[in-house]
Amino acid sequence: MQDVDRRRLKNILGGSAGNLVEWFDWYVYSAFALYFAHAFFPKGDPTAQLLQTSAIFAVGFVVRPIGAWAMGIYADRKGRKAGLTLSVSLMCLGSLMIAAAPTYAQVGLLSPAVLLVARLIQGLSLGGEYGSSATYLSEIADRKRRGFWSSFQYVTIIGGQLTALALLVVLQITLSDQAMNDWGWRIGFGVGAVLAVVAFVLRRRLDETLSFENARAKADRAKSTATNLFRDHPREALLVIALTAGGTAAFYAYTIYLQKFLANTSGFDKATASQIMTAALACMLVIQPFAGRLSDRIGRRPMMIFFGIGAMLFTYPIFTTLEQVRSVGAAFALCMASLIIVTGYTSINAIIKAELFPAHIRALGVALPFAIANAIFGGTAEYVALYLKGAGHERWFYIYISLLAGISLIAYIRMRETKTTSLIEED
Repeated sequence: MQDVDRRRLKNILGGSAGNLVEWFDWYVYSAFALYFAHAFFPKGDPTAQLLQTSAIFAVGFVVRPIGAWAMGIYADRKGRKAGLTLSVSLMCLGSLMIAAAPTYAQVGLLSPAVLLVARLIQGLSLGGEYGSSATYLSEIADRKRRGFWSSFQYVTIIGGQLTALALLVVLQITLSDQAMNDWGWRIGFGVGAVLAVVAFVLRRRLDETLSFENARAKADRAKSTATNLFRDHPREALLVIALTAGGTAAFYAYTIYLQKFLANTSGFDKATASQIMTAALACMLVIQPFAGRLSDRIGRRPMMIFFGIGAMLFTYPIFTTLEQVRSVGAAFALCMASLIIVTGYTSINAIIKAELFPAHIRALGVALPFAIANAIFGGTAEYVALYLKGAGHERWFYIYISLLAGISLIAYIRMRETKTTSLIEED
């Protein structure tokens, strides 16, 4: 292996490892929510407590556009490496706060207030993480394999969720249900804080991308600002919002919410629901690079169209069938069907966004429109699902996801093929 290829692989693996830790910290919240919901809110029925924790989960998404704006500009001006290092530091702080947070029984309303502040900090972190990470992996990759290497962003996003679920399964096996409810859930956030320190060290050792170095060397380059983004690149920014809306809603419906759906609607016990999702997500993780590599050959647009059609047509039948499923094998197969569909989006959406923008404003262009769409459609997906379930109209949620996928499908059909029109000039 040549020195250039060896360093490229080292940087991709280093950047990916840090991204995995970031998303592990973010997903621990949803994975362990079944156990800590009662600790932060007054006593009530399980759906009501989950609804309250999901509301705070959604609030974390509300500040993600702020984090995307501030840290996207920071990454465009100071470097992708600097942006990645700052984001993981904030995530570490948020995890530590939740791990040490007092319960509602101990301090009353101060308890959910601490939880809220911690998630706001983590939301700011993740708002910047997505843009910096997507930009870094896209720029550090070579032209012929950009789809393949950029797919590792969602390998690590799914890997973070999978690791969080795997830790949950281990703790469920080793601790009693009572211990998990009393204090075991804190272990997940403590582990996340420790891993964030490791990721900080890894990211300090990364190389900066050639795209950023070349952009910084240009004396006449425009500044990275939100005004310049929407004034100079309005079509691209709106395209990112449009292509993200259906994709992020389906992703959170098929991954985050599906675990709770299996326990709260299908009737599986918490441990079995977690095990089904862990196995399904492990399979999904493995197929991401293959889908990314396929996009290097046939293009990005066909992959997105595959997702749009699949999510629009099959979300409703998958969820309605899961309502009645009692077999673990059948539940796993249906979960995998949904995850294969959404892979058409997850494996390549990052590289599509990066290929739309010039280097001087790329991190902001990737991060801010994505965060806006994610806050509106992704972070609220679980809350909408639980709210409609509580109102007695759970199936309306399936229709909601199908409609969003259909709207995004229009954008996929009309978009240009970014593989052949990429604005990433360096190889």
